[in-house]
Amino acid sequence: MTLLTFSAPPIRALQRGTRHIAIACMAALSLFAAQTAMADAGHDHDAAPAADTGMVLLRFTAVSDQFELVGVVDGTTLTLYLDHAADNRPVDGATLELELNGAAVPVTSTGPGTFTATLAAAPAAGETPVAATVVTGQASDLLAGTLDIHADDHADTSSTPLTTAVLAALGTGLALLAAALVWKRMTARKSAAQRGDAA
Repeated sequence: MTLLTFSAPPIRALQRGTRHIAIACMAALSLFAAQTAMADAGHDHDAAPAADTGMVLLRFTAVSDQFELVGVVDGTTLTLYLDHAADNRPVDGATLELELNGAAVPVTSTGPGTFTATLAAAPAAGETPVAATVVTGQASDLLAGTLDIHADDHADTSSTPLTTAVLAALGTGLALLAAALVWKRMTARKSAAQRGDAA
């Protein structure tokens, strides 16, 4: 009589492979989370994020003892936030006059401490002097600052969405591979059990 013998699938090998893939998945997902956190920079004045376009919003600050002016440049659109320096409260009812590189820029009030302006052209690379005159019912002051733009500012951020997408795809692919190995392991165990029962 011929005896038929069956050998169980290499469960330990599958276990080792699954464990290695799981570790790789965790590493990829950790990289993805870190990249996302780095790209998700906030702004105290609720400026709109520009991560989807791969461009960074340019900012400048002009300060004095009484006031702080924050400017956010998005192409030719300039948004300005004027606060009290002491407690960061928006300056209500203020008149603002702005100059960039010595040229007057008309501004429009859109709310307490908030102004907008449309630039004739996007600021060029380099340092642009900023001067602002603030007039309120109780005080007036001159604020000075610099808009500092470097060409590599755009180059450094333009690859962020692509890097995030690559890491996301890598994490998803490794997760699917790990799931496939787990399924194969479960199938192998079930098959081995069925063969053992048949014997």
